[in-house]
Amino acid sequence: MAFQKLCSPKIQRLVAMVTQFLVLMLMIWATALSITDKAALPGGHIFSLLILFTGAVIGGDVFSRIHLPPLLGMVTVGFALSNLPVIRVIGHAISPEWSGTLRRMALTVILIRAGLGLDPVALRKLSATVSRLAFLPCMLETLTCAVVSHFLIDLPWVWSFLLGFVLSAISPAVVVPSLLNLAERGYGLDKGIPTLVIAAASIDDVVAISGFGIALGIAFSSGDLVWTIAKGPLEALVGIAYGCILGIFLWFIPAKDSSNLIFFRAMLLFTGGLLATFGSAYIDLAGAGPLGCLVLPFVSGIRFRKKNNPEQTALMTEAVGLMWMIFQPILFGLIGAAVRIEQVQDPQIVGFGVAIIAAGLVVRCSMAFIAVCRSGLNLKEQIFVSLAWIPKATVQAAIGGLALDQAIKDENEELKSLGLIVLTIAVLSIIVTAPIGALAIAISGPRFLKSTGTESISSTKDRDTVQENLSDAVEGEEEKSALPENSDFVTHI
Repeated sequence: MAFQKLCSPKIQRLVAMVTQFLVLMLMIWATALSITDKAALPGGHIFSLLILFTGAVIGGDVFSRIHLPPLLGMVTVGFALSNLPVIRVIGHAISPEWSGTLRRMALTVILIRAGLGLDPVALRKLSATVSRLAFLPCMLETLTCAVVSHFLIDLPWVWSFLLGFVLSAISPAVVVPSLLNLAERGYGLDKGIPTLVIAAASIDDVVAISGFGIALGIAFSSGDLVWTIAKGPLEALVGIAYGCILGIFLWFIPAKDSSNLIFFRAMLLFTGGLLATFGSAYIDLAGAGPLGCLVLPFVSGIRFRKKNNPEQTALMTEAVGLMWMIFQPILFGLIGAAVRIEQVQDPQIVGFGVAIIAAGLVVRCSMAFIAVCRSGLNLKEQIFVSLAWIPKATVQAAIGGLALDQAIKDENEELKSLGLIVLTIAVLSIIVTAPIGALAIAISGPRFLKSTGTESISSTKDRDTVQENLSDAVEGEEEKSALPENSDFVTHI
């Protein structure tokens, strides 16, 4: 009996998928060894990156199987590779320049996906409730974290607000799959709660990332005070202008009858985003990059949605999702590896960081509750929305280390210590809020939301309606993260 269970189709599929992944990574390592020699040997940065990627994928899959966010497993693996005895040499061997570059590339992919998820029609129809839910909790949490961090750990005001914007972004990687899971079971559909939360979450991230970009530009400005003050708004204008101009240009290329339309469109968006990210830093307008990455896919997608059928749109989303499937374990693994216990000059920063996060969450959840008052939701539904506003992960991992990367590039030791504080607290926010938020949504959803019953969405028409309401804010592989255990091994990331 035990032998039959061991040889069950599910176990066989799992073994096959793990084996094919490990064989793939082994072949990549052997190829890298043939090309680079010592860099791919133990102690080299390429070897360390491959070990980090492999461990992050496996860690994400393990955490997903115990119903925790996969990204938490990836961060844990990265942290272990930089801090546990014996194996910490792996994390220490990763080149800071490579780490910073790969994290910026991952940020580009995140922003492109977010921009593609913003539908102009939906934005025009946003209700006052969605607008309040998107702006009020984000801005007031930023203000709270800025004030608390300034007086608690003596951060300069600009860095306090930079930290506030890092902490104020909600995580679509946690919220979206959780809300989809509830929607598939009929919870909250009668009042459109999944759509409300997902639409507001998209705008929340835009606000937080845009504010972070401006704060980052001011934090690393030097020279004339007037220029320092004006540089933030200028960076925002440059980013918007870049995204609009290149986005309109992409209305006309590639040609509609191109045999590789989706491939070239995805590559143009990706390379355009990379140019915004790295080019803005090169011309000393780093804050323009993130906003340019958001606006570019949003503007280009206006005509793309009109001129292409839903199947092509889905393929476009899948193509960008494939990029994210590759960069996600790299991003979260590197963000965990960047935090080294021996570099935390003041151990109390961990306790203070938790206090800052807690203060921000109290204000955030309270404002989320107030934002949905008089919106037709009952008390339990209002509590659920406020709980759904807890998780932080994706954006914190993407932008949490950018200030440290810039300080390392500028070789500024004082700013490097400030950047490390921001990164440490950003990682703490992931570790603390991602599992708590995911569990809060999973537990409170069935208890606080009214279920329309699975039969109400069993028909093809109703399923299409649910998917249409959510598709503008949800990318393809985020849905895969909610699939059963016999899904492809890598799709769990």
